[in-house]
Amino acid sequence: MTDLAPVTRALLSVSDKTGLVDLGRALAERGVELVSTGGTARALREAGLAVRDVAEVTGFPEMMDGRVKTLHPMVHGGLLALRDNPGHVAAMEAHGIVPIDLLVVNLYPFEETVAKGADYDTCVENIDIGGPAMIRAAAKNHAHVTVVVDVEDYDKVLGDMDQHGGATCPKFRRKLAQRAYARTAAYDAAVSTWMAEAIDEPAPRRRAFAGTLAQVLRYGENPHQSAAFYTDGSDRPGVATARQVQGKELSYNNINDTDAAFELVSEFAPEDGPACAIIKHANPCGVARGATLLDAYKSAFDCDRTSAFGGIIALNHSLDAATAEEIAGIFTEVVIAPGADEAAMSIFAKKKNLRLLLTGGLADPAAPGRMIRQVSGGYLVQDKDAGRLSADDLRVVTKRVPTDREMSDMLFAWTVAKHVKSNAIVYVKDGATVGVGAGQMSRVDSCRIAARKARDMAETLGLPVPLTEGSVVASDAFFPFADGLMTAADAGATAVIHPGGSMRDDEVIAAADKAGLAMVLTGQRHFRH
Repeated sequence: MTDLAPVTRALLSVSDKTGLVDLGRALAERGVELVSTGGTARALREAGLAVRDVAEVTGFPEMMDGRVKTLHPMVHGGLLALRDNPGHVAAMEAHGIVPIDLLVVNLYPFEETVAKGADYDTCVENIDIGGPAMIRAAAKNHAHVTVVVDVEDYDKVLGDMDQHGGATCPKFRRKLAQRAYARTAAYDAAVSTWMAEAIDEPAPRRRAFAGTLAQVLRYGENPHQSAAFYTDGSDRPGVATARQVQGKELSYNNINDTDAAFELVSEFAPEDGPACAIIKHANPCGVARGATLLDAYKSAFDCDRTSAFGGIIALNHSLDAATAEEIAGIFTEVVIAPGADEAAMSIFAKKKNLRLLLTGGLADPAAPGRMIRQVSGGYLVQDKDAGRLSADDLRVVTKRVPTDREMSDMLFAWTVAKHVKSNAIVYVKDGATVGVGAGQMSRVDSCRIAARKARDMAETLGLPVPLTEGSVVASDAFFPFADGLMTAADAGATAVIHPGGSMRDDEVIAAADKAGLAMVLTGQRHFRH
């Protein structure tokens, strides 16, 4: 007995007809009998190929609007029978069951139907039953049956058959079986996730997550870690859906940091003016608005020029030549933007290692989403932080009311703080960050680090005083004591935005009044770990 599995009979039933006719013709030329269903059979016949209907094989017509057509022993017996088991072979002969050697199935377009916003009943009707059943049967019996669920594997099947005299080898069948089970698992995950949302079940008893391989990465965060990048099938603009115009392959850290940068810059609507965010190690080191994109970039860069070296730059407007020329002056890993003009791309083309990603649009910061993090023995799942505030949501708690400029800068600082690792402190002046303190165990330390960076940049820029003089400051969580607040005041901040809610709020507010600060409370926290 050989481990090779000859392919003499194939069952094809596909929703996506891409490559179907070419595959059917290639199989027929290799002497393979074609069995098919509904629209698949019709497409093959229209191409002049001989096809046998599944209804002819089962002796039953398709019924119930196509819901029942392949759920039959004549089909599943042909897929599940062990060809080297005398009992199975005898049962096949007794009942007239003919083996099926190759199954080619792709499923009803459930994910696409949901993505189009179809109603509940339409989504339910696009849940495939017969397809997954056949796929699982064929995959279980991969010792004898070849199962294909992806158009990308059509040529590979033909190649393996040609290499082995019209048969497939066991290693290839095992690989296809794994892909088949992954596909049905991802399909069921999509259905269960959609249904949980449709019935408003925020914490279902079981959750399933799925993704499609986009890229095998050279390594993970460090060279000794293997890694890969998977997409979730959503069309949200960002690093997963962007077109890479030029540059080296993205690394694990590039992808992580670029996502952080683009999600931050997407907070700033293009109609409100150009904005730029510069990210290093998933934290902002400079964020700014400007009259032009070049102005926004320069202001963001001047927040922390040292950290910006080798960073990720995200823009909310299409990249222009003037901004590209300025960015090209330093080493940058990735630039991501909704678009870029020809002149800008020509400038970047001279920097062959610089990666340029174009997204075609910005992500919707208010759109619902889910964040998943693995911990030992399980997963943490939470809603995406889509919290957003306007001036009307803020509560002034000090004697001094903030000026219009301070209010505008505080809202800007609050938006940036949402994207800074806790404890987060963000100083802002005139629509640009001038100091960022991130990821410290003490909020006071974050205040000090951000202020120290501002002093260092003042020396670099030749300024008489740091830009934190006359700035506002945002804290992602409340000030538990007045010490952090006074550190910010000592740095020159004149107004403060934070959630409030501490047992010592009165003490902190009193300290702000004594220092002549304006303070507003958000009632909303932005922890980011």
